[in-house]
Amino acid sequence: MSDIFKIANKIFNSRLIVGTGKYKDLEETAAAVKASKAEIVTVAVRRVNITNTKEPLLMDFIDPKKITYLPNTAGCFNSEDALRTLRLAKESGGWNLVKLEVLGDKQTLYPNMQETFKAATILVKEGFDVMVYCSDDPIACKQLEEIGVAAVMPLGSLIGSGQGIPNKINIEIIKKQSKIPVIVDAGIGTASDAVIAMELGSDGVLVNSAIAKANNPILMAESMRNAVISGRQCYLSGRMKKTFTASPSSPTKGNINN
Repeated sequence: MSDIFKIANKIFNSRLIVGTGKYKDLEETAAAVKASKAEIVTVAVRRVNITNTKEPLLMDFIDPKKITYLPNTAGCFNSEDALRTLRLAKESGGWNLVKLEVLGDKQTLYPNMQETFKAATILVKEGFDVMVYCSDDPIACKQLEEIGVAAVMPLGSLIGSGQGIPNKINIEIIKKQSKIPVIVDAGIGTASDAVIAMELGSDGVLVNSAIAKANNPILMAESMRNAVISGRQCYLSGRMKKTFTASPSSPTKGNINN
């Protein structure tokens, strides 16, 4: 059975997207990406060096010809800053597939959806393929889809919190109603969180802090890779129905007492 993961008319084999922040150095970043076998990496345009040749460049460690760079607007708190950031990314690197992220406050890093809608509408009109970090609100996700974004990326929980996915029902609703990819973004803390995200039907998972802050980021990256594959296989196979009574594993018909 074919199981295609397509974003903006490009097909990817890996459903794990990896962030490039918070590692001790670029060597570790590259090693973790390699272990994860991710084909997309997020790049915070405001924080990661992709243009200043006088300092180490991310591109020297992760080849953009082999790995798809996904410039994002981390650190932007209004639509104007987000638009300026992504336009500069397109001008400097030619990146058209981008991740929009407009934050509401510095404590929770929750998305400001009003500013997100405004920026998404403009970016789509300008021809960008926009993947959007958003609240886990089914209505908001549907509105973004209607705007024409390439993918919605509802948060599992607070960015960098490692709290997993406390509101699983909303993720299921979002996936069932969406005709575009749904990628759980933020809050993944361990491999089991990634498995759950995929078992809920998510098309992919974005992980950064859980890998970068692990005692062994390289091993954790491999673990996340396996978790995403396992969760996807479980979703496709269709889990058994839950019951409120026991059911013996072995058949009772033909037992000597029957």
